[in-house]
Amino acid sequence: MDHADGSGRRALKKAYVKSYGCQMNAYDAARMADVLGAEGYAPTDSVDEADVVVLNTCHIRERAAEKVYSELGRLRVLKNERTAKGLDTRIVVAGCVAQAEGAEIQARQPAVDVVVGPQSYHRLPDLLARSRERRVVDTEFPVEDKFDHLPRRRTLGASAFLTVQEGCDKFCAFCVVPYTRGAEVSRPVAKVLAEAEKLAEGGVREITLIGQNVNAYHGAGSDGAPVGLAELVQAVAKIPGLARIRYTTSHPNDFDDALIRAHAEVPALMPYLHLPVQSGSDRILAAMNRKHTGDAYRRLIDRIRAARPDIALSSDFIVGFPGETDADFAETLRLVRDIGFESAFSFKYSTRPGTPAADRTDQVTESVMAARLAELQALLDSRRYAYQRAAAGQVFDVLVEKPGRYPGQVAGKTPHLLAVQFDAAPHHIGSVVPVRIIEAGTNSLFGQLVSEAAAA
Repeated sequence: MDHADGSGRRALKKAYVKSYGCQMNAYDAARMADVLGAEGYAPTDSVDEADVVVLNTCHIRERAAEKVYSELGRLRVLKNERTAKGLDTRIVVAGCVAQAEGAEIQARQPAVDVVVGPQSYHRLPDLLARSRERRVVDTEFPVEDKFDHLPRRRTLGASAFLTVQEGCDKFCAFCVVPYTRGAEVSRPVAKVLAEAEKLAEGGVREITLIGQNVNAYHGAGSDGAPVGLAELVQAVAKIPGLARIRYTTSHPNDFDDALIRAHAEVPALMPYLHLPVQSGSDRILAAMNRKHTGDAYRRLIDRIRAARPDIALSSDFIVGFPGETDADFAETLRLVRDIGFESAFSFKYSTRPGTPAADRTDQVTESVMAARLAELQALLDSRRYAYQRAAAGQVFDVLVEKPGRYPGQVAGKTPHLLAVQFDAAPHHIGSVVPVRIIEAGTNSLFGQLVSEAAAA
């Protein structure tokens, strides 16, 4: 309910939503804010003034889960302070930790009012209402499609995520996603296009199609037959106003010929690909249940680069998977040097309860994992810095997304997903403009607008 502010007037209810983890979580967090907005909750960046606090959680690594429990400890204190002032605060834990550890969350932190899994957050208003009588857990996989119950998005920028596929059937030995997100499910083409059209009408110029395993997309087409990601990309590319399309995250085993051709034939499909490989060792890849080899990955990259020679490649790596030897790790370093990734994310293996790898007795020590991670990251960083330095002097079409770090600046992305800052008026936000790169920083490029008249 609304509460009175200091002047005696009725103040709007406020909601604070914090997200951890992947792009899918970022999308879900934004949609939860939309659900709460439709119920009269204004968004706030201050947790101290929030009537509802939502933590949208990630369960991929142990550290991410423990961060949530630390945050809940601080929120319990805040809730008690607000209760003492006569202010009601509802605490919601959503996402993958909620799905995996619903009962444990309630046991460890009694201040939590609602625990809701990633397939049920469209029910948030009802769950909040029920929580006034008793604490609520909803981690079922509902029969209804949550997307049919979500309101229209309230806030849009120049770029937006659009979920097209959820869940995963791969069952990698280290991963909890099949257990927290469920089996692979693809949204029908018509529903994806309808949402994409609304985004474009709202001023979105770039859409990133997202899924836990997005290139396994097989949504029903107009005739009911399954449609692949390549055909979906082609359909989205025809929407007026859209300038750019991206997709993430992919699995090498679902990368078909049609998707490779799309990179050559669809101008709106950006020359950037995030394709996790996890390890360069065939022995470790087999133990991970990845069902591909290092050489199969190399051959796939060769075919993709033949179709789109300027494509920028990104990947994920796990070091210290149970049983990984120095020789196995050396194979990962060799693959990195062979491929030449423009960017990548590397992580120490994290034991996740309920996954096959968690039961192995040949766990790698923390000190060995740390040393390997440092060596791998140094190699990846050297490549990333070289790629960024090579951009100096080149002109890129940059989608301007937001104000820059300093007054008079704006910020955007190149087709290859490099962040760029440059001096320009804010009216360029939402436009694609040519920018000459004049300097490469550690995390972004600095450029100069080539021509005001050339803005798209």
